[in-house]
Amino acid sequence: VFIAQSRASGSHRDVEDEELTRIFVMIPKSYTEEDLREKFKMYGDIEYCSIIKNKTTGESKGLGYVRYLKPSQAARAIEECDRSYRAILAEPKNKSSESVEHDYYSNNTRQEPRGNTLPFCGQPEFCSFEKNESRIQESVSKRLSVLSRLPFVQEQLFALFDLVPGLEYCDVQRDPHTNSGYAVIQYSTAASAIYAKYKLHGFEYPPGNRLTVIFLEDGSDSSE
Repeated sequence: VFIAQSRASGSHRDVEDEELTRIFVMIPKSYTEEDLREKFKMYGDIEYCSIIKNKTTGESKGLGYVRYLKPSQAARAIEECDRSYRAILAEPKNKSSESVEHDYYSNNTRQEPRGNTLPFCGQPEFCSFEKNESRIQESVSKRLSVLSRLPFVQEQLFALFDLVPGLEYCDVQRDPHTNSGYAVIQYSTAASAIYAKYKLHGFEYPPGNRLTVIFLEDGSDSSE
């Protein structure tokens, strides 16, 4: 669906490259690019690996990218790699610093980024920031509520949200008195739910009909 909707802005291969084949991971600072390649080559053919380094000192920030030749390989790496890597799909290189990596890692480390740093700020390596009000008001969970002016088709909505790894179930509910759509989506991790909300809130499905995606309290400890 992402590829089809984006064809007007570039080729199929370009969209695959930017959206579906590059993953972003947290790694030990001792890792070299060869170490990173060695750890992730079991999931598919790697085009390149890169490690984010401090521009002043040249030291690793403990963050890296792995780009595969196929989207299926990137998805497999996200699903099967050790959870300590906190792997997610990377944003296109031309995105601003207000990207999903920025949001995802600041959430997972329970810190707020300062300025344009992404997401940690040099010295000291992990800085302490106060949460802003909008983050406090929004309770993160593994479950999402999806609203639409039009009714949903179970199989189509499942296929859409299954683009984000970790989908556990998609439950479409119908109100006999209205023609609107409502569904409950659950992922295996809060990280997947955060990414799905980031990608699909405001997404037009079908074209002209914007989806509203919000977190739904699932009783878990949101601090995780």
